[in-house]
Amino acid sequence: MRILMIASEAVPFAKTGGLADVVSALSYALQKLGHDVRIVMPRYYKIDRKDLIPIPGAMGVTIGNQEYWTEVFESALPNSDIPVYFIDHEESFGRDGLYGSMFEPDFSDNPKRFSILCHAAFQVCRKQQWIPDVMHSHDWQTALVSVLLKFNEQYPDFADTASVFTIHNIGYQGIYGKSHYPDTGLDWKYFYNAGFEDWDRINFLKAGLLSADQLTTVSPTYAEEIQRIEYGFRMHGILCYRKDALTGILNGVDTNVWNPKTDKHIPENYTSRSLRKKAENKKALQQKMGLPQNENIPVFSMISRLTDQKGIAELFGPAYGAAFKLCTNLQLQMIVLGSGDRWCEDELRALSQRLPNLRVYIGYDENLSHLIEAGSDFFLMPSRYEPCGLNQMYSLLYGTLPIVRNTGGLADTVQNYDEQTGNGTGFVLDLLSPDSIYNTVDWAVNTWFKRHEHIEKMQKKAMSQDFTWDTSAKKYLEVYQKAVTAKQHR
Repeated sequence: MRILMIASEAVPFAKTGGLADVVSALSYALQKLGHDVRIVMPRYYKIDRKDLIPIPGAMGVTIGNQEYWTEVFESALPNSDIPVYFIDHEESFGRDGLYGSMFEPDFSDNPKRFSILCHAAFQVCRKQQWIPDVMHSHDWQTALVSVLLKFNEQYPDFADTASVFTIHNIGYQGIYGKSHYPDTGLDWKYFYNAGFEDWDRINFLKAGLLSADQLTTVSPTYAEEIQRIEYGFRMHGILCYRKDALTGILNGVDTNVWNPKTDKHIPENYTSRSLRKKAENKKALQQKMGLPQNENIPVFSMISRLTDQKGIAELFGPAYGAAFKLCTNLQLQMIVLGSGDRWCEDELRALSQRLPNLRVYIGYDENLSHLIEAGSDFFLMPSRYEPCGLNQMYSLLYGTLPIVRNTGGLADTVQNYDEQTGNGTGFVLDLLSPDSIYNTVDWAVNTWFKRHEHIEKMQKKAMSQDFTWDTSAKKYLEVYQKAVTAKQHR
């Protein structure tokens, strides 16, 4: 099968979140299964042209009455022959930031920028004389691909090409003023017919949901949750209507990168049969973060974007968050790595000055993130909602027991601890509140000190979980076949 991924980011070229990991890892897994996979993405300013191969000849991209001239560069995903085509349009992508900057968090011309990307994806296929069986687009930035394929680009070249659209986080929908609609290049009759209209604005994600042959999201539970009013961000009605075309597929983990047996970022590699070596990573983590080196004290860590979605108010909110009480009342150490909302960054800095058992690193550090996963005993992830989540899966594979809320991909990957049998792979809370987080952490601390044999049993079970992309890729292939069949019967 010929599969084209259209995305706004992909590792190692550009990344702001898990979307970039998924696009590349899924492409690797699909090729491993024998399929012809290619990727189209923007050539952002930080992607050096000198590292890319130019494809001869300028490429015109017609949007309405306007023609934009672009260049196309080519590279490949590392250690593979999977082509990556970069759309080079200086006006759109020749700037710092993928979606915004410090001074303009959401670029005002994003509708035009990503419309150019979507139109260009079709032109690249023509230029390369390679027509895909499936065009797989990701999040609102490339939702227009499904719309164009349905209303604008079918004949003659793409008559047999089907569309799949993946929702990585339905909270981000690409909603802009109606005046931006001409940037799509579509006739005004499609403003309503294709589903763009959203209270007299345009909504790219909504149009993608209504136009794609098949829809996916990144975990089975999240696929159910977004059909409910509390999680659907106003799209629940459309998703209920299209539920027969919606499939939740859990993201996989790149075990070439996240594997305690081979991880090059940690001082001591280990497996479930050599868990004693995990203690050496714990000592190294405590030393690096300036904490007393004591393997008997449980280490609780968090690696996260510091945003409301991640439960930061309930953890770190001034005067009411659970963190101060946790660090004051319980025998534990806590480490936080992340960045995001300014108030939370400031509060964490202040708390770390007051609490000798709390250490904070504002920003991101790849080496430190691996050491945290390997050296911690527990991982905090009390998300308000979580489409899939990757860190809880990394934690499980490293024998670091997650403390999560019962939502989305967290519910699909973490089995709650059973005090009677010692079964489970983590600790799960249903209600998101400071008291609920405190009580669940207290439960974990008590288990650590009073039933440590259960902790070891859970660690071994956690490390035996299968989160490889092979299983997920096969499920995507089933969705692709459904999309092709749906297109044939349209």
